[in-house]
Amino acid sequence: MFKKLDEYDLVIMLMAIALTCFGVVMVYSASSVMAAKRFHDGFFFLKRQGLFALLGFGIMLLVMRVDYHTWKRVAVPGLLLCLVLLALVLIPGIGGKAGGSSRWIKLPGFNLQPSEMAKLALIMYMAYSLDKKQDKVKSLTAGFIPYMIVLMFLIGFLVLQPDLGGALTLAFVAMVMLFAAGTRLVYIFSMLLLALPFLVYKLSRGYHRGRMEAFLNPWSDPEGKGFQIIQSWLALGTGGVFGQGLGEGKQKLFYLPEAHTDFILSVVGEELGFLGVVIIIGMFFLLVQRAMRIAVAAPDTFGRFLALGIAVLFGIEATVNMGVVTGLLPTKGLALPFISYGGSSLLISLFAVGILLNISSGLKIAPISLKEEK
Repeated sequence: MFKKLDEYDLVIMLMAIALTCFGVVMVYSASSVMAAKRFHDGFFFLKRQGLFALLGFGIMLLVMRVDYHTWKRVAVPGLLLCLVLLALVLIPGIGGKAGGSSRWIKLPGFNLQPSEMAKLALIMYMAYSLDKKQDKVKSLTAGFIPYMIVLMFLIGFLVLQPDLGGALTLAFVAMVMLFAAGTRLVYIFSMLLLALPFLVYKLSRGYHRGRMEAFLNPWSDPEGKGFQIIQSWLALGTGGVFGQGLGEGKQKLFYLPEAHTDFILSVVGEELGFLGVVIIIGMFFLLVQRAMRIAVAAPDTFGRFLALGIAVLFGIEATVNMGVVTGLLPTKGLALPFISYGGSSLLISLFAVGILLNISSGLKIAPISLKEEK
């Protein structure tokens, strides 16, 4: 028998639904003119994102009723499947290219992005493994190196695409989960030091170097490397406090590249102003905060690590995207969860929300209080 909705965390459910619906509206606002020119259909991206949203809501409602312990059984097979899919992306004729990167598998009417699946697959695998190996987590050979081997395989495939932003996201989520499990900090810092030369090497070559130069001084090449972030600043700046009005933005009119995907927050800032951006930030903060509280209140170790990984994933993706759009971070190609255009990202995000809701089932999570309990 289906459980009543009030047995789940309604705050997370409402935040996910609100962000997704808002994303559908903003995708249309940001893409209608471009879609009309490119596809002769101004509703092209709206129809696709709306369909993804409806399918995602269905997945969320289904997954929230599946006992989260079920994901223990698919953790290892799911990770192996993602490794295979990440390898297939690199095969010409199977992997689809866009913007110099090969990140998609071309399917009829849909492009599957395995890197989005890999993020959730890694979280499931680590939650399952950390639950089994709690007594070995402080060991270097039994509790740390095995995770680094798995992580290096995933990161290796992502770097070859190339998708450095996705690789860094996986690494960050894995390190936070290991730290929460009790892994020695010296192991984590040592791995970071070993990875630093490779990161510096990647950032100093190819298009990564161009992105770093644009980040450090976009005005040195305002019509080339620095064009995107300058247009983003113009969008945010002209929005003011209350914005130009929904649909009234100008930067999306072939000035701001990727206006409906990675830089959709710039369109939000121009059309809905500083107030609109603050509301979005607040909604993400509330979503992540509730997910963290679910992780703390979860009844078992697997549930705690599963919720923690999802909370960290949402938090880091939203933070990095906002940092890129405002010029606080170099361009990384990470979508804004729930809001940016993209089927794989939206479906996986709502799948993850469904897992969070199932973990929250029956938990009594009180709101944050600044007063000390007596």
